[in-house]
Amino acid sequence: MDITTQVLSIVIVNWNAEGFLKDCLNSIYKSCKLKLEVFVVDNSSSDKSMEVLENEFPQVKIIKNKENLGFARANNQAIKQSRGRYVLMLNPDTIVLPNALDIMVEFMDEHTEAGACGPKLLNPDGSLQPSCRSFPTLLTTLFEETLLNRIFPKNRVIGEYRMGYWDHGDIWEVDQPMGSALMVRREAIEQVGLLDEQFFIYYEEVDWCYRMKKRSWKVFFLPQAQIIHYGGASCNQDRGINLMEMYRSLIKFFRKHYGQTSVILLRFLIVYGLLLRTFIFSILYLLSREQLEARQKLKACLAVFREAIR
Repeated sequence: MDITTQVLSIVIVNWNAEGFLKDCLNSIYKSCKLKLEVFVVDNSSSDKSMEVLENEFPQVKIIKNKENLGFARANNQAIKQSRGRYVLMLNPDTIVLPNALDIMVEFMDEHTEAGACGPKLLNPDGSLQPSCRSFPTLLTTLFEETLLNRIFPKNRVIGEYRMGYWDHGDIWEVDQPMGSALMVRREAIEQVGLLDEQFFIYYEEVDWCYRMKKRSWKVFFLPQAQIIHYGGASCNQDRGINLMEMYRSLIKFFRKHYGQTSVILLRFLIVYGLLLRTFIFSILYLLSREQLEARQKLKACLAVFREAIR
């Protein structure tokens, strides 16, 4: 990869996110003083995303795919062409607040041990959106699937995965910030490689951060840099498909880093968790006034359960 005088390369993977993409791009150019390049990789959208880009953002570099190649592969397409010292993966359903990217770049410049960093994510109402996790293990998955982490979120053992004991208020070295906004150093990419394309969606950034940590790079969370994240704009709205893809990627992560024995145990935990959730959502469906939402969640669990026991 040839590095030029570009400071930052921003990569946005778009899939039918027309309603968010324009606001996201406007926020980038309005809030950032850096010399940057912006890529939008479109995964065969059926909306008017490309028309908006071509008419209103001629400075954006567009990569059009004829089919949905997934998140990792689409990001890699742009990363291979990018020339910045840093690469920012950014979801289209985000609004970059003033100076957020400048703060992130300044931090990375001052901390050469940092392979990656993530900003504080906010919900549209300005409240905190927890965005950091520990790396998943069999123990954290046990607490996730038994829902114990929801009962004791602030416990440092039970709540380790979601880090519910931490208020996201200070700079901290973490395992993995969310891939919706993740800045990575060029040298770290060259050392650990691109995103692993076996992950279609979910856990690709977890795998990336895991590989960085294995090569002694540090990953940080920066609360001073803030980005609004709406969430879910480019995900398929079928809950069953989303849940299936999440579990598939989790299994791939365990197989890659922990071995096949861990995958066998993981599958047992997943099946148990699905049975528990199916029971809970069945009760909610019968008793709750929010029957539509409960039915959607129940349908998703049943779809994933059928897949898991095959």
